[in-house]
Amino acid sequence: MFSVIINLILTIFFASGRGGAIFNHDASLIALRPVAPVVSITAAKGAILAPTDHYFLFVKNADTPQPIASITKLMTALVFLENNPGWDKEYTITDADHVTGGHLNLFLGDRVTLKDLFYTSLVASDNGATLALVHATGLSEDDFVKKMNEQAKSLDLLKTHFADPVGLSDNNVATAREVTLLARAALSRKEIKDATTKSTYRFTTLDGRDKSVDSTDYLLSNSADNSLRIMGGKTGYTEKAGYCFVGWFKDATGREFISTVLNAADKNVRFLESRKLATWALNNYDWSKKPLSSN
Repeated sequence: MFSVIINLILTIFFASGRGGAIFNHDASLIALRPVAPVVSITAAKGAILAPTDHYFLFVKNADTPQPIASITKLMTALVFLENNPGWDKEYTITDADHVTGGHLNLFLGDRVTLKDLFYTSLVASDNGATLALVHATGLSEDDFVKKMNEQAKSLDLLKTHFADPVGLSDNNVATAREVTLLARAALSRKEIKDATTKSTYRFTTLDGRDKSVDSTDYLLSNSADNSLRIMGGKTGYTEKAGYCFVGWFKDATGREFISTVLNAADKNVRFLESRKLATWALNNYDWSKKPLSSN
């Protein structure tokens, strides 16, 4: 009876997100076992997940919705893949594709393939390229966003909602837990994974203009820590969202974790703390889902 009471207390404590260390729907996996050293992040929200399971190793305010900025583009990419009229289809940039915010890589009249639009959208987090990608499907923006919300529901992302396909609206919201699950679904698609692991993407428009776009994911070019490899990810920033990042990490032994950090203080902190969570998970958990002894 005593152990049952302890399990119940631990379940309530960790489910609330206040524990900031371990969460699992099955309390028997955490109760009365050695606890991993506590890890902390300065970002307002965070979560880390072993992608082959539903076991969250860390949560901080992980069930509180907030704007997710350009992380939105992961869902946009998923919906595009279901409505892709063909990678080699030509598209001409028009005034309707112009959107404020971010660096412009494509200009009025540029003719490109949809593959190049897709990569420019995800590699450079280019807002205009993303909007052009939506227009290229033949769907209206409203219909496309409707499909994004339907996709969120199909993935059981019940606190996730989209108002635009780019991420500029503060009504594009999700929780750290659901961003992690969205990333698992999106980065499991080869097309999205391939795009988000390129530090630079080069192509030539159909008019002969050479283009080179750089990734907003600085971890792709940062080799300071070779023990972890980034397998894909997405950045995001607006004033209300703060600096956000979700990344899929893999170590030399093949262990993988998805780490989410939302509303960090600056663009470097989001990367440092996301890697910090992944490193902590690698050092303190084994594949049986038990924290390793800290002794």
